Amino acid sequence: MKSKRISRIARAQPSSIGLFAICALLLVSSSVFSQNRNQVLHNPTSGDPVPKLLLLRIVRAEDERRWDDDLRSLFRARNANVRSRAALAAGRIGNEGAVADLAELLRHDDEMDVRAMAAFAIGEIESPLGADALLAALNETREAILRARAVEALGKIAAALPKEQEARSKELGAAILEVLNFEARRRSAPDRLTILFGLTAALRAKPANAGPIITEFLIYSDPRIRADAANALARLKLKDGNEQLRKLLTSDPDPIVRANAARALGATEDKASFDQLLDRALKDTDLRVRVSAIRALGSLKDQHAAGGSNPWRSLLMVLHPTRDNEILEWAAMLGRILPGKEDKKALDWLARVRERFNDAAPEAEIAYVRVSPETYLAELGSDKAGRQNVQKALLLNWRAGSSLAQGLGEVAALPDSIKDKKLLTTRAEELLRAMLDYRNSGLHINTLVAVHSEYAIPDVLRGYAAFKPKDLAEVLRNHLKESDVIIRGTAADLMGELPPDETNARALIDALPVALADKQLNDAALSILDALAKQKIAKANEAIKTALDSNDHLIRRRAIALLKANGVGDFSSRLGIVKTSNSAADYERAIGRIGKQVRAVVTTTRGSFTIELLPEDAPLTVDNFVQLAKHKYFNGITVHRVVPNFVIQDGDPRGDGNGGPGYQIRCEINEVPYERGAVGMALSGKDTGGSQWFVTHSPQPHLDGGYTVFGNVVLGMDLVDNITRGDVIRSIVIMERTVRPKRQH
Repeated sequence: MKSKRISRIARAQPSSIGLFAICALLLVSSSVFSQNRNQVLHNPTSGDPVPKLLLLRIVRAEDERRWDDDLRSLFRARNANVRSRAALAAGRIGNEGAVADLAELLRHDDEMDVRAMAAFAIGEIESPLGADALLAALNETREAILRARAVEALGKIAAALPKEQEARSKELGAAILEVLNFEARRRSAPDRLTILFGLTAALRAKPANAGPIITEFLIYSDPRIRADAANALARLKLKDGNEQLRKLLTSDPDPIVRANAARALGATEDKASFDQLLDRALKDTDLRVRVSAIRALGSLKDQHAAGGSNPWRSLLMVLHPTRDNEILEWAAMLGRILPGKEDKKALDWLARVRERFNDAAPEAEIAYVRVSPETYLAELGSDKAGRQNVQKALLLNWRAGSSLAQGLGEVAALPDSIKDKKLLTTRAEELLRAMLDYRNSGLHINTLVAVHSEYAIPDVLRGYAAFKPKDLAEVLRNHLKESDVIIRGTAADLMGELPPDETNARALIDALPVALADKQLNDAALSILDALAKQKIAKANEAIKTALDSNDHLIRRRAIALLKANGVGDFSSRLGIVKTSNSAADYERAIGRIGKQVRAVVTTTRGSFTIELLPEDAPLTVDNFVQLAKHKYFNGITVHRVVPNFVIQDGDPRGDGNGGPGYQIRCEINEVPYERGAVGMALSGKDTGGSQWFVTHSPQPHLDGGYTVFGNVVLGMDLVDNITRGDVIRSIVIMERTVRPKRQH
């Protein structure tokens, strides 16, 4: 997502390890590996920690995405912890060349934790080359931790398989269901971890006939198993458990189970659950359950869901200062259940919501359009007045402009049965076109703060493209010349959705060198490469080849994948390693926190909460967060994304979800699960982290192994639940202290 690390804010200067350290490293190296790789390993030092010098080597290899003989040699170390840590590194690096060595560890290591880590690493690489070793592990062992990690890895591999390998995908899916079936029917105590990982593997692999087996876990005594089973049914949209889910929705003591039951019933549009969903939406004591029930009601599209016997009184009850997130859910729900109904009371209520959020809530704008597109457009004004009104909105507040563009774009999606559909679409298209021309409006807004109207243009472009206007290609080509990276990237994305065209291809080819030279964000370059690949002409492929010389590892990786997919050739040898700007001092500082208590006190406009950071599990991610916080990077940044019962997300200086610090960091995927209060690094693809981070409201098992967990909220989670989009981070203060071992008596 980003390309070049900016000054790294007074980073320590590079330093050498020194002669003494090198000698020590040689001594350590001579003793940690001396065994035949094919023999079963014996580990007299299994419990010893990974020596610091070896850990530095491993962390640097991860950061450089470098799989080589140096890292491979650590698979033969006498210390089991070294072998395990090296296996994790191989999984993080993601080089398919490591699969055979990991399979050897999986088959032959005599430490079960090492074998389990090898399985985890194979899953991270997502290569089908590792599937047979994982299947063999499932068939040959009853060790719980190994079976759990093996079935987890199979789910990741199955999800990554291309359509051409459908038969293999079915085979892996069947193996996952077999594991779940075994756990459901075993006479002795079933293994909790295997069940949980198996359920997540099933939702990833999407095997046929999974519903009956998953449904069996809805009656387990463990609430987490019930919740994950309901989550899997919801994501797979399976109806098999609906009867039991209705019971769980109203009577289960665990709020996550009730929330996931509501999600599953909504995903399957279970109209028989209407009364129970409405009751939970209005009366449940837990916000996560209420918002899940509200969304489910929207999926049912039943007009009575607007609030029972006295519909508007029920809605007015939630128009309360502490329930902004909930209000937006109700607004979105109204748009789904009252399309084209011109309901006066609904429009009055939505008008209040729009006013409450200063016309900057896209949920309210879209809902208003759905209920009455004619009223929405009439309020904006006609002809010249309307064009000036939308331009003024964009110039005054880019968030309001973005929301307005999303509302206008929704007109294109209205059903043909809507009265005067053609007239409405013509008017909405004209207004969006006027927003694109805001710089030529002649309007001048005096303001003391930067408005950044350009931040709204990507949403305006997407809205305009929804109408498929005749001049769309020309408009997009013009926006390829904008200075803003995200605008250029959005224009390229939309051009990629158009039929291949010689003129568009030439514009993309001309835009690529500019994008490759972008200093902070690589979004435009990646989007242009994707669009060029869809042109399917030799000149476009030749242009893609120029990206192989980029200093940006992500750009090179994308170019290699696109050229291979287009049948141009395999340029994998051009990938190389990441040219990281981390120095030896940076690595030492990062791993130096291992064993310490590192906390971050996050103060927002709503209050404070505390994060326990995890330097052992994600040392470089923690170091990046700590350095940014110490230099006040996060101060004043707006919480730009809140999805109740999922996450809050922060750390974007632009505030539109596209910004970052001007560099990317590598993922440090680990075994820490996404429980309630987990803190993760937001991504737009592998190794695209920077400064955006998120906190989960509830367990999110589908995120496990996909996003780096680098902390957990330990104080103030109730405050996190109440954070609303638009709240501001005032400060993040880092506290580090050495944890002294307890005195023995």
